[in-house]
Amino acid sequence: IALGRRPKSAIACDASCTGELRASQAMAVAAQAKLPTLLADGYNIGLPPGGETPKSHYESPKHQAPTATMACREAVSVPAEGVETTPQNPSLGADTEDSITTNVLMTNPPGCGASIRRSTFALPPASITFKDLSFTLPARRRDGGPRMILEPCSGHFDAGELVAIMGPSGCGKTTLLDMLAAKKTAKYAGEVFVNGRPRDALFRRIAAYVGQEDMMPPHWTVREAIRFNATLKRQPCRSHQNLEAWIEVLLEAFSLSSVRDAKIGGAEVRGISGGQRRRVTIARGVAAQASLLFCDEPTSGLSATDAELCVKALRTLTKRLGVTCLVVIHQPRNEVAKLFDTLVLLSSNPGRMAYSGPMANAQAYFTERGLGVPPNVNPTDHYLDLLTPGMALDRCDDLVASFEKLQKPMVMDQVESGLQHIGQTVRDMLQVDGHLALTGRYAVPFRTQLVALVRRKLRLMLRNPAGLGLPLVVPVVQGLIVGYMFQGIGEKSLLRQIMFAFCLLTMLCLAGTMSLVVLITERTLMKYETSEALYSEGASAMASFLIDVPLSLVGALLNVLIMASLARLDFDVFQVVINWALLLFFVYDSLFAFIGAVATDTRQAQVLATPFVSVFMLFNGFVVSKADAPACLHWIFGISPNAYAMQSIVVKMAEAFPLEGGMLLQRFGYEESHDRTGVIALVCMIIVLRVAQQLGLKYLNHIRR
Repeated sequence: IALGRRPKSAIACDASCTGELRASQAMAVAAQAKLPTLLADGYNIGLPPGGETPKSHYESPKHQAPTATMACREAVSVPAEGVETTPQNPSLGADTEDSITTNVLMTNPPGCGASIRRSTFALPPASITFKDLSFTLPARRRDGGPRMILEPCSGHFDAGELVAIMGPSGCGKTTLLDMLAAKKTAKYAGEVFVNGRPRDALFRRIAAYVGQEDMMPPHWTVREAIRFNATLKRQPCRSHQNLEAWIEVLLEAFSLSSVRDAKIGGAEVRGISGGQRRRVTIARGVAAQASLLFCDEPTSGLSATDAELCVKALRTLTKRLGVTCLVVIHQPRNEVAKLFDTLVLLSSNPGRMAYSGPMANAQAYFTERGLGVPPNVNPTDHYLDLLTPGMALDRCDDLVASFEKLQKPMVMDQVESGLQHIGQTVRDMLQVDGHLALTGRYAVPFRTQLVALVRRKLRLMLRNPAGLGLPLVVPVVQGLIVGYMFQGIGEKSLLRQIMFAFCLLTMLCLAGTMSLVVLITERTLMKYETSEALYSEGASAMASFLIDVPLSLVGALLNVLIMASLARLDFDVFQVVINWALLLFFVYDSLFAFIGAVATDTRQAQVLATPFVSVFMLFNGFVVSKADAPACLHWIFGISPNAYAMQSIVVKMAEAFPLEGGMLLQRFGYEESHDRTGVIALVCMIIVLRVAQQLGLKYLNHIRR
């Protein structure tokens, strides 16, 4: 289907309805009302405006009004580059017409022999050039020396190319992709250029990365996962497009419409299959509509049919929107391999370039080297057999030598040409009508990030009974048990009441340790998503503070209220207990949030939390008093939140026992009129810990590649 100038060539096609596109009301009305007119006016393939429909071009019993998702099953033909693409039907708006065409092609991707006309709303072009990229593992004690993973390699890919990077295991495919995508955290050598300019800090705004890991919350639905990326990393030049319509296009393009409202699932939650989960990850990467798309083995775990469908959708995206797409793929079948424009082949031990050129010319190139593909053999399988050391057909050294002699000079000429043709800067690419959408690292403002994260947290919390119930049920049960043990303690001796206060504060301290597992899990997900510049670490921390903290606070309050009520404390003492329990809750919540930000895993988080909790519990004036503690450790009482809380609560309790109270205060070293000092100290601790949490989230525990 071509909605521009009449194509120069025509290809037979059979249009079919593949289901109604769930788009916005305006898009649906436009699609239903205008597409019959388009067919009548000559917008089908090879149909002259106002002319009759040749059977060889469009065979159908009747001219039925097509839906918005009607498309050719085989191919489309388009004008050559430079030909005017102004719509012939003036009654249909350019943006509506363009969106309909893109949606049709995405949901019904044409085959490898088809040429797809570039959209009038294509993304800003982004070519990528790399020069002498290499990576070496540092020396280890066991190995005795550094290990070369990828030898220096160079190349240039024009905007709108679909590139396949192949090679045997250990050849450095993912390493090369990570270096090009600015995902490599280890030190490497070489340079990467975008449009002939050095890659800058805004690079992530125009790039999307589909990794090998499917990192998504299990209680998320498929539609929500795709919408999340589409909302937070939408390109300014595509703001005319209806967001929900684009999400529906992706659901159909990657065969996810039937599970759009199903949960992602995981080890403990039943959800979609592994292959469907993989397709959701690809759809999330495509949803951003970035000018550069990097995919690391996106077809792993997919059936041959699903893999072909996904690569067809990627090809349509590259041609229609001008996306430069680099894909690491492992031995695709021939029908899938033909969809790629360019092929890069690497040998292993170490990784070296053995071929870099058009996919269509690869077989001829190997035949000229005397290594033609045998009959009934998948060409990509044959290539990898030749490039895998130790195999019977191993020809690594010969192919690398041929590349160095024949192809490398041409590749270097392409690199130099790419560096000389200076294109737009990333800042220019982010402009809309001459105005920069946002100057920062993120595509949307902080408020939009926060709203999206809060909505996600609320949905996930409501769908997870355990996540919603445990923070409330466990404190209530603990409060009932401990409260029953100390029932009526408020009417007994002061020493018994002090013991009750110690148990109450101790339970507040230990309650927060249960959240460490959740904090580490959510931080790992956050690291994957912030590496894609979807949102900031501050937005993630704020969303947790707005959702998780109030839920935990309610549980802590219920715990204290139940215990204090069963203990029948005096109202004045009850007020002091509640106030200090609230302050103590925020201190320990901040402490555990800080530990969750800096610890590498759950085990390390528990190891770090134990000393803090145990020391603060011991140095509270009741278990260990200032008189009993060594002089060199007296400073711990100044930073122990339990010491300040115990001092204020015990002083208030002692007022009801004039004789016994004075003796116990002197024995434990508690002093009056220190409430203000304690409040200031604890507020300062909360601020310091929260700031340290932000720094830890931003600078520590990055995803290592």
